[in-house]
Amino acid sequence: MRGVCAVRATAVPFLAFALAFVALPRGAEAGENAAAQPPEMTTYVTRPGDSLYDIATRYLRNPADWNKLARLNHVSEPRRLRPGTTLRVPVALLRQDGLSAKVVAANGPVQHAFRAGPLLPLTVGASLVEGDRVQTGHNGFATLELADGSHIALPPDTSVDLATLRQAALTGATDRIVDLRHGEVNSEVTHATKRDDRFQIRSPSVVAGVRGTQFRVSYDGDKGATAVEVLDGAVGVDADSPAGNRHGARAQPPAPGTPLTASEQLVAAHHGNLTLAGQPAGAPVTLLDAPELLHPSKVQDDQDVAFEIAPSAGASAWRVQIGRDAGLLDMIRDRRSADPRVSFANLEDGTYFVRISAIDARGLEGMPASYAFERRRVALGTSAGPVEGSRDFAFRWFIDRNAPNTRFRFVLGTTSDLRAPLIDRTDITEGDAVVRDLPKGVYYWTVIAEQFDNGHYYQKASPVQSFRLDW
Repeated sequence: MRGVCAVRATAVPFLAFALAFVALPRGAEAGENAAAQPPEMTTYVTRPGDSLYDIATRYLRNPADWNKLARLNHVSEPRRLRPGTTLRVPVALLRQDGLSAKVVAANGPVQHAFRAGPLLPLTVGASLVEGDRVQTGHNGFATLELADGSHIALPPDTSVDLATLRQAALTGATDRIVDLRHGEVNSEVTHATKRDDRFQIRSPSVVAGVRGTQFRVSYDGDKGATAVEVLDGAVGVDADSPAGNRHGARAQPPAPGTPLTASEQLVAAHHGNLTLAGQPAGAPVTLLDAPELLHPSKVQDDQDVAFEIAPSAGASAWRVQIGRDAGLLDMIRDRRSADPRVSFANLEDGTYFVRISAIDARGLEGMPASYAFERRRVALGTSAGPVEGSRDFAFRWFIDRNAPNTRFRFVLGTTSDLRAPLIDRTDITEGDAVVRDLPKGVYYWTVIAEQFDNGHYYQKASPVQSFRLDW
């Protein structure tokens, strides 16, 4: 696989999606507005043998609340329910079962702890639950997978709390809240299948509520700023319900046309916003387009892996990430650079994926583009000098990665571009060549190693070198 695999941004109709997922207070803490709203209801259709006692035991937090169901549904005989009867059940009475998150990737220094417990190394395959916290070190990466297939990727220097991981009995609606203490969370959330499904990333300055999208949330504690960048879908951002407010959020959409409050913003695909602590949610702005990677098919055979990004308008910096999979869930490198040429050391041979994006003057990261590349480190050493006692000039080279049918091409010329070579030999199988009777002058030369390895053709050229003959 080679070429661009850029994330595709599909805009969601504004009012259709609108405030459905903007995090707003609910319950008694929301004041008069919440008090004026009727309690949320779901329904249950009775089956043969059902009783209110059984239903309450299976689905309610408190089995003794069967009597509330009896009063609400005007049931006079709780032990005998006619099959096919539709009962109304308050959502607030339903039992909440705990969910877990599986660690699908962990690289570098990554730790976790349950609540205030001691930090322990995080390992692939571990299960995390509500109350767990995860933090990545300076070169640490972790990716968590939720029960519905959603993913939460944590780059270096990030700390999060799994504040809520629950699923309601009877309805199956999920409630997942991640508190971002510092750093960044990259989320790929599956489309909600239940009306009341909720997924939120909360920083100390905003709540980002979503329902089927790809987005990033980063929090800079020094600046008190939270950036939200949406790649696909839409994200509701509310600055009035920071992480310090633990009162949940509205999960159902309001009627079409309901206006946004002063603290809310809907951020659609290909847009982002920046919100400062204590300020209303920042207005959405268009993210920079995905930049272009120069020479994407180049085999990375030098000592360091290096990427050259084509400069683009509006970009003040670039971000380059490397992972072992196309989705970069198993990420191993992450770097921001003001220079469009970004390099990485100590990367083993193999096939990898690189994701690049441009960063604007506000610090908002733009749309990404992904490419596959091959890492195949090859060292080609060369030397040259006159043969003592003669007018011969000897050239020698070696390659540290031997392969069957390795051949060398030796090129010698009088210009640095070697466009009109004096010698261009392609039949060399050994590591040397001798040229006789060269006249005075300046010469340029290079050697190119050509290999067929596992059905693939590779070539590695030495730098063009020069020498002067004065005899």
